Amino acid sequence: MRTVLQRVSRASVTVDGEVVGAVDGPALLALVGVTHDDGEAEIETTARKIAELRILEGERSATDLGAPVLVVSQFTLHADIRKGRRPSWSAAAPREVAQPVVEALVAALRGRGLHVETGRFGADMAVELVNDGPVTLVIDVPDRT
Repeated sequence: MRTVLQRVSRASVTVDGEVVGAVDGPALLALVGVTHDDGEAEIETTARKIAELRILEGERSATDLGAPVLVVSQFTLHADIRKGRRPSWSAAAPREVAQPVVEALVAALRGRGLHVETGRFGADMAVELVNDGPVTLVIDVPDRT
């Protein structure tokens, strides 16, 4: 599972002209890409990192501040661009695999007491954000670096 985590002062997701998820800061935006073998261990580790990383004001976490999180599924995070000019999407899990994993991540974050907003899985989404800092981190679970 690969997550791009951003500290934001605000973020929203719009689908067909309708805002389907929005957060105001201090908040986090988590763009989440799922690969074929992601499961419970990756979900729990990612949820813990999102909830507990001390990247908000005063070196506090989302859990410390009760900060909301906007979770947006983004399969393009697993694009392979090493060869040629056309990305390969083979590392990204198909919808029937990825959607339950993203939903489980959202449930795990909510289980930690966080308010979580979401995009709409598989939709053409417009994501707007104001990155605060800017602070942007990449969380790879398992660590593939």
